[in-house]
Amino acid sequence: MGKNLSHTPIHVCFVSPKSYPLFNPKIKAVFGGAEVDMFQTGMELAKDNDFSVSFIVADYEQTKEEEYHGIRVIRSLELKQNSLTGAKKVWRALKVANADIHIMKTASPGVPLVAYYCQKYQKAFTYRTANEHECDGLFLKEHILLGRAFAWALRKAKVVFTQNQKDKDNLEQSLGIRAVAIPNGHPLPANRDTEREIILWSGRSAHIKRPDLILKLARAHPQERFVMICQEAFGQSGYGDLVREAEGIENLEFLERVGFHEIDAYFRRAKVLVNTSDSEGFPNTFIQACKWATPILSLNVNPDGFLDRYQCGKCGEGDWDRFVRMLAELSEPERQKEYGQNARQYAEKHHDIRKIIEDYKRIFRQLISG
Repeated sequence: MGKNLSHTPIHVCFVSPKSYPLFNPKIKAVFGGAEVDMFQTGMELAKDNDFSVSFIVADYEQTKEEEYHGIRVIRSLELKQNSLTGAKKVWRALKVANADIHIMKTASPGVPLVAYYCQKYQKAFTYRTANEHECDGLFLKEHILLGRAFAWALRKAKVVFTQNQKDKDNLEQSLGIRAVAIPNGHPLPANRDTEREIILWSGRSAHIKRPDLILKLARAHPQERFVMICQEAFGQSGYGDLVREAEGIENLEFLERVGFHEIDAYFRRAKVLVNTSDSEGFPNTFIQACKWATPILSLNVNPDGFLDRYQCGKCGEGDWDRFVRMLAELSEPERQKEYGQNARQYAEKHHDIRKIIEDYKRIFRQLISG
């Protein structure tokens, strides 16, 4: 796989089916933190002439190939079609891309498919974990057949990336796979003081995110104004019931969707970002909050204990009553400002995409040079 870097760019292909709405904001479709992470990494990588970048995305009735910001975007499967037809379309798109290195994020049947393609055609397969349960063995226990195929793919990967050190350690313990921990990266615009007036929740309606709990929290704090931004998760039931319940809460504003490029305005206005998820890897919403100096209140999720270590916010450690009390503490103006400033400093040190991309570049160059 040797390549002369002075003449031929390293071609990295991001296989991220649901990321197309990030390239084309006219498409009002669901995406998540995994897609945001892949999109921002790809965008930053494409700025370097030593690399060429492509994305394999799903079929949103766009043309077969498009270009955005110097990135080649290739259409593949329809999300709702049968798995065999979808696999054929992904395979065809992989051959069209003809990349040197492939990267994926989020466990799915596509992971062993792309790993097998790379093995067959002597390409480099890499994977980035999306959730702590991909690393601690729970995903493998809950999905027996897919779990085995997923584990096989990870063992075939040239590199596995995790979002934090705990996931790295768990992956080695559960599967014997050594990974590289690289935090999610974000562009960090200059921070500006602004009026803080809302308690913010942002995410998809997936059950693991526990969107019902933000409704419960709003009822527990009737004096606060809550904003809930909640897209319907793909294949998730009960969204209509959630919307109706939310609309019945006077101090909560429910927004079905806010465009990715408009959502920062809500983080800038937030006193606190609330996370109610049962589990995550490292939520992109945490970084969005930190970069706008917004403290975080989390019911369960606290990757590597960073909320406590850097005093970016507080974690209820699954204790609901404690969680409710913590919101009142973080909402107090002086406390909010102190934790918010800590959060911004943390983001600058650990999540600046301009720094993080250099780790990817180094590893990708090593893969090509052998």
